[in-house]
Amino acid sequence: MTFVDQAVRARTAARALAVLTRARKDAALHAMADALAAASDPVLAANALDVDAARAAGTSAALVDRLTLTPSRLDAMAAGLRALAALPDPVGDVVRGWTNPNGVRVRQVRVPLGVVGIIYEARPNVTADAAGICLKAGNAALLRGSSSTINSNRAVMAALRAGLAAAGLPEDAVQLVEGDRGVTGEMMAARGLVDVLIPRGGAGLINAVVDGSKVPVIETGTGNCHLFVDASADEDMAIAIMLNAKVQRPSVCNALETLLVHADIAGSFLPRALAALAAAGVTVHGTPAVAAYSADVVPAGPDEFDDEYLSLDLACDVVDGLDAAIAHIRAHTTGHSETIVTSDRRSAEVFTAEVDAAAVLVNASSRFVDGGEFGFGAEIGISTQKLHARGPMGLVEMTSTKYVVDGDGQVRA
Repeated sequence: MTFVDQAVRARTAARALAVLTRARKDAALHAMADALAAASDPVLAANALDVDAARAAGTSAALVDRLTLTPSRLDAMAAGLRALAALPDPVGDVVRGWTNPNGVRVRQVRVPLGVVGIIYEARPNVTADAAGICLKAGNAALLRGSSSTINSNRAVMAALRAGLAAAGLPEDAVQLVEGDRGVTGEMMAARGLVDVLIPRGGAGLINAVVDGSKVPVIETGTGNCHLFVDASADEDMAIAIMLNAKVQRPSVCNALETLLVHADIAGSFLPRALAALAAAGVTVHGTPAVAAYSADVVPAGPDEFDDEYLSLDLACDVVDGLDAAIAHIRAHTTGHSETIVTSDRRSAEVFTAEVDAAAVLVNASSRFVDGGEFGFGAEIGISTQKLHARGPMGLVEMTSTKYVVDGDGQVRA
C-alpha cells in the first residue's frame, strides 16, 4: 500500500471518528489497552530485536534506554490508554459564545484536527500514546516511527488495531507508515491529505520537518533545560531538585542539562552539589569557576552550553546574579523548561516573567513538565513554539475550533 493510499484511508476514518460519542471512543481505548496487555509477550520479543540491533550498532546508552520496553513500561502504556478514557472529551466543548444585538448566536466549538501525522524517533511508547490521544480527540493518526524501532512499532500497532476492530471502529484510524526516507518526504508534501504534522525527536528531525514540510507543523522542541540556584535558595531543596531533574531519567527532553549557581552561594553549594552529582554518576562539564571546587569537573567548551546531552552529563557555570542567569538562559535556551530555586518571592516573579519558555518552574523539578504529570493523560510531546499549542500537548491541543452561527433569517445590512 502506498502512503497516499494510507492517507486516503485515514481521511475516511477521520470522518467517522469526528462524530463518535465519547462512550464509543472510551470503549475503543479500553479495548486497545486490553489488546496491548494481551500482546505483552510478542511486543517485548519484538522490542528485544530492536534493542539488540541498537546495541550491536553502537547506539548510545541514552537512546537504547529510549527504545527499550519492559513489562512495567508496557503496563504503563496500557494504563495510559485507560487514563485517556477517564478524561473529559474536548470535542464539542464550547470555548466561548455570545448573542449579537441582531439576535445571531455565535459559538466557538472544539473540533478534531482531522488526520494527524506524527514523525518520531526511538520511543515505541509514543506509538500507543499518540494513537490514543488522536483517537480520543477524534483524529486519525499516521505514525512514522524510526527504523530503530520498526519491530516494536509493528507489534504495538498490531495490538492497537486489533483493539479498534474489537470495538467496532475502523482499523485505519491508526496506521503505521513504513518505507524509506522518501515516505517521510511524501508525508511532508501531503497537504490536503494530512492536516498537521508533528515531529518528535532530536533537533535534526525537527528542523528537517519544519524546513521541508508543506503541511502545517506543530514543532516539538529539544530540551536544553536550565536550573538556576539563587542566593536565597534552600540548598538541601536545590540539591534534591537538581538530582531528580538530572538523574531520574536523563534521556528525556525535560531532564536537566545546565546548572547555574549564584556566585554568592557557590562556595557553600557547589562542593555539596558536585559531590552529590559525582555520587550519582554524573559528569559535570564546568567553567573554571566551577572546576575550582572539584578536580572531577571536565572543562566545558563554549558550545556545550547549547547541548542537550540526554545522558549523565551536565553543564555548569557560576553567574553573578538573577539578571546574569536570565541572560545566560536567553542565550542558550531551547524554550522547553527553565527552573529557579529561591526563597525570594521577588526573584521568582522576575524569573517567571522574564524567562521565555513553554514551562517555567519555581522550586520544583523540570521532570514535572509532562502531560501525565499535568493531568493530561499521555502526551504527544512538548511544544516549544507559540502558535496553536505550547507546552505538553494533550487532548485539547489535538483539537481545533470552528464557529457555529445560528440565526432566525437575519441578513447583513
